[in-house]
Amino acid sequence: MFKIITENFEDKFYCEGNLILKYKINYPQIKNNSCCFFKFNSYNYKIALNLKKYIEDNLLQEAQNLYEYNKANGYPIMTYEIIQNFNITYNENNIISLYYEQYIYSGGAHGITTIKGQTWNMKYSKLMSLSDFYPCNDYYILYLLKQINYEISKNPENYFDNYCNLVLETFKPQNFYITSSNTLCLFFNEYDIAPHSTGIPTFCMNY
Repeated sequence: MFKIITENFEDKFYCEGNLILKYKINYPQIKNNSCCFFKFNSYNYKIALNLKKYIEDNLLQEAQNLYEYNKANGYPIMTYEIIQNFNITYNENNIISLYYEQYIYSGGAHGITTIKGQTWNMKYSKLMSLSDFYPCNDYYILYLLKQINYEISKNPENYFDNYCNLVLETFKPQNFYITSSNTLCLFFNEYDIAPHSTGIPTFCMNY
């Protein structure tokens, strides 16, 4: 098991004393000077840094424009909010698996939450792919799609009517994490295959 700590970028921005944007970006780091951890640390640092840059180069200007528009038209002042957290789902046997949960509120009834997964073989400092878990099955994606559709069929009311087509269209092999030595979780983001009320559709199965 590796000792993983949380680092972060955090800031707030104001216009005329009014808070217009705030963010907190958490990201994982392994505090060890060994070169085998460099790729993991660098990869996750860059994720956080790129999000910080996107916020300050793009969303901040949007928030300033919205502030000026709302003030000129007598509308309530709104605050952009960006929060990124990570969850370690597996940390054993030289494997680290996690997912990021990123929330962005930029107006409207609610914000948008997206998640991104990553799984590492730390012995080789290698970011793993879904195919690594099905080395003897050339048709593993077809198998997984069938399993997902089977699980949805148990409660189809929670998904869009055309979920079969949407599962096929929006399935991304990189959208996974593991929770044990033999349990894999595949996920879809909001509105991919289900309404906002369903949350993040996640399907866990043995591999």
